[in-house]
Amino acid sequence: MPLRRGDLAPDFTLYDHDRKPWHLANALGQGRVVLLFFPGAFTSVCTTELNTVNNDLARFTVDGAQVVGISTDHPAVLLEFRKTHDLAFTLLSDHDADVADAYGARYSKEEHRMGYSRIAKRASFVIEPDGALAFAEVQDDVGELPDLDGIAAAVRA
Repeated sequence: MPLRRGDLAPDFTLYDHDRKPWHLANALGQGRVVLLFFPGAFTSVCTTELNTVNNDLARFTVDGAQVVGISTDHPAVLLEFRKTHDLAFTLLSDHDADVADAYGARYSKEEHRMGYSRIAKRASFVIEPDGALAFAEVQDDVGELPDLDGIAAAVRA
């Protein structure tokens, strides 16, 4: 079941695009965190989403908030995606989709049109420094962009 506003965000450690461990609890010590789960690097809607956020990054990083993208892609793929699109934020590899599952943002075989179960849904979360979710959105339609205005408002709140 997807998490909702007010729920506590599950803590996790994943490897980033440089194959270095990234720990949510450490990041929350610095301020809010915006988690953007996306199905796959180099796909059209995911590229549009992350480029849109990157092009207006100041809107999502108010008061030291940080943006983090998460997909089930390998770190090497994420590194190339980040370089190709000049993304200025961290990308994390949730290779087995365990974190996506903990956030209620993992496709089941029945939900995914090609029967995959190791793919993250498009989902967005804004996490307060105390771990509470200020914003939570999980989308069933992979072609839909997240509510970027809602995310930005939650970061500013």
